[in-house]
Formats: sequence, C-alpha cells, structure tokens
Amino acid sequence: MTVRLHNDGAEAAGETAAPPVLAAAGLRVAFPGRGGRGTARAVDGVDLEVGAGEIVALVGESGCGKSTLARALLGLVRPTEGRVLFSGEPLDYRGRALKRYRHRVQLVQQDPSGSLNPRHTVYEAVAEGLRIHEGATAEEERRVADALSRAGLRPPERFFTRYPHELSGGQRQRVVIAGALILDPEVIVADEPVASLDASVRGEILRLILDLRDELGLSALVVTHDLGLAWNIADRVAVMYLGRVVEVGTVEEVLSDPRHPYTRALLSVLPEADAGEPVVLAGEPPDPTRIPSGCRFHARCPVLASGEAEREGIADRCRTEDPGALPASGGDRAACHHARLHREAGAGE
Repeated sequence: MTVRLHNDGAEAAGETAAPPVLAAAGLRVAFPGRGGRGTARAVDGVDLEVGAGEIVALVGESGCGKSTLARALLGLVRPTEGRVLFSGEPLDYRGRALKRYRHRVQLVQQDPSGSLNPRHTVYEAVAEGLRIHEGATAEEERRVADALSRAGLRPPERFFTRYPHELSGGQRQRVVIAGALILDPEVIVADEPVASLDASVRGEILRLILDLRDELGLSALVVTHDLGLAWNIADRVAVMYLGRVVEVGTVEEVLSDPRHPYTRALLSVLPEADAGEPVVLAGEPPDPTRIPSGCRFHARCPVLASGEAEREGIADRCRTEDPGALPASGGDRAACHHARLHREAGAGE
C-alpha cells in the first residue's frame, strides 16, 4: 500500500459521545424504473455516520447508488423511507430550514468545468453561494479572498477577474472548493473530487481536503469509485453495492483485511494493494428494479462461483437469505454470509 496522507489524530473522533455530525438512518430512495417499469431502489436501507472532524469514503462501482445517497444527505433528494440526521436532529425539509442546512453542509461537485459558469469570473463563482444564503454584505470581498486563500489560490486577488477557461483543472477544482468554504460549512460532501484531474494534481487536492479538516475541523464524505483514494484520505470506508452498504470500518480494517468478496475484488485491481491476481467480477451490477433474492451480490460472487460457499454449506443461504443492512458503526463489518461464518468460527477458537 502507498503511504497514507491523513494524520491519525482524527481517528479518536469515534471516542466522543457526541452524535455524528451527519448520518443516514434506515435511508431508502426509490425512483420509477425506466418506462415506468417497476421501482428502482437506488438506496435500499443505509445506515451511515460521519463524525465531527472525520473523513468517510463512500466507495463502489458506477450505478451502485452512492451519488444518490450523497444527494439525499445534502437534502437534494427526499428519502422514500428513513431519515437524514444533522448533529442528531432530523433534517427539516421546509424552505428556510433546508436553506440553513445547506449553509452548513456543502457540495463539492465532480466536474469543475461543468459546475463553473464559463461567463462568470472566479470572484462571481465564489461569491454566488454567499449572495444566495446571506444576500449583500459589506464583507463579501474579504470573504471571497479568504475562501480562495484557504483553497490554495494565493494571492487571491490575482484570481478575482479570471475566467474558468484561463485556469488549470486543479485551479478550477480549488475555485469550486472555495465556493463551498465561503459559507463556513461544518461538512462537505465531495462527489468524485479528483476524478477529472491529472494524476499529478490529485494528490494536491486530497492534501487540501485533509488540511481543511485539520485547520477548520471540517467533516467530509468523499464519494469515489477509487479505493486507492480512500486509502490516502479516509478515516473510515463504507463500500456500497446495489443500493446498500455491504462493508464498513476503519480504512485499515477494510483495506488491509477486507471481509466482503466485493471489497476484495475492488481492492485486487489496485497495483499497490499486493492482493494477488485481480478478481474479475462476472457481468454488470444487476438492475436496481430487479434486486436479486438472497445476497444481492450472489450472482457475481467469486466465493459462490468457486464452489467454496457450497463446500461450507452456505450456498443456499447466499442465494435465498438476505444478509440485511449493516449498522452504521460497531458490530458487524460485512453484510456477507461467508464473512459471518468465518467471524463466528474465529470467535469460537
């Protein structure tokens, strides 16, 4: 594994009795299927917590529901069931309350080229959120300058009149981050924050997110398909498959000792993982309008395909018995019959 960037002081965040700053409790989000056929269960019973000063990576393939979950946590999508909690209080979806919430929980979008208006200067782009939430203020210029400076664009005044096309990809992403920082949020939700950037710039943006956590006490949910990014930035990792979190734990637990076959498959393709031969998963993730019975991963599971589950006497359970949703923290780490069998066997030794 590569050397991790984050410092480990924030790992003590889980020791406090304070409620998590942001949480999903039994969250479900469903949409009508294509052409009105069935119901797509994009988020299907998720418990997830982000503690104060903690960075949580939400990892999974495209289409697994992680971006929908992030949008629900931001209040952009209303859940079908369950609740979003902020500092222990349920999210209020009424106009003024929701506006106050979005002041405190900010989105950092995936593609800075798409999220920045090409006709707006950097100053206008960063000031936009402030104007929406607080209106005209005599401190606008100072706060724009401060946000740009915190995002690593210094001296900030040099960027005020520049347009997105005049900036590098990394600079554009820093402008997007500055637009979130200007409201002094407590949490940022970063959706694939470095996916569109060159490898040479990715480390700089990840370092910036870590520095913001350390300097400002920010919490962050980082949505990514890249387990390597999770290793470098996260305190905890939640692995998502077909609408549900299937493994959760500290980054060391999940990436050094993965319990779920899906996590092991994702990890096996990382060149730095030293995890043996890459695991090639058969087929594509199932349609969320037709979630399989039993374990939702069973049709692609290498443990079942290899005959190991049959030899251990759990193959029928894998095909017919739902392992259920994972708790947000503590207790079970993986929603997997095979992992539970081995955990129980280890506990009995």
